[in-house]
Amino acid sequence: MTVPQHPQPPEDYRLLVPRDWFRIDLTLDRWRPQLKKFVDQQVAQRPMSAEAQRELWTALRNTAESGVAQGSLELFLRTEASVGASTPATLLISLLPMRGALNAPPKELAESLAARRQDTADVSVTELPAGNAVRVSTTTTLDYYVYMPGEVGYLLLAFTVPLSGVKSPMGDLCEAIAASLRWV
Repeated sequence: MTVPQHPQPPEDYRLLVPRDWFRIDLTLDRWRPQLKKFVDQQVAQRPMSAEAQRELWTALRNTAESGVAQGSLELFLRTEASVGASTPATLLISLLPMRGALNAPPKELAESLAARRQDTADVSVTELPAGNAVRVSTTTTLDYYVYMPGEVGYLLLAFTVPLSGVKSPMGDLCEAIAASLRWV
């Protein structure tokens, strides 16, 4: 009996995200009420003008709508502990199917992303417990394109840390969340 060269694609993934991150399931039609609940909680926790509330709602709604249009699965939101801060840190999880000729190994994907991003981002190939990944970071964003078993594509973990930036305790937490990814 021979061992298959390419393992089977996973059925799902597990990711350890702290309980204080607000989860929105983008695969269901009820994501708008979930997002509204998060915005309402932010307004209740800190003084916010009506204009700031609308801006927060609009920014998060646009993020969610863009994610839904691109096949995103989940959106996690976490308000950073900063007085008056209303812009949350986010984690957007997306499935990027790439079968056959479109399936690029991590090294090729990294080269392609580096060429597109030129000097605006740090792009590298790294090893996570879940497998090889392409890590792309800027001052306030951190993306992990995690290569999926079975050569089906990538799972994208897209973090945005607008207030403290990637080189901060919140950035370290994002790194730890990415390292917790497991296939099931």
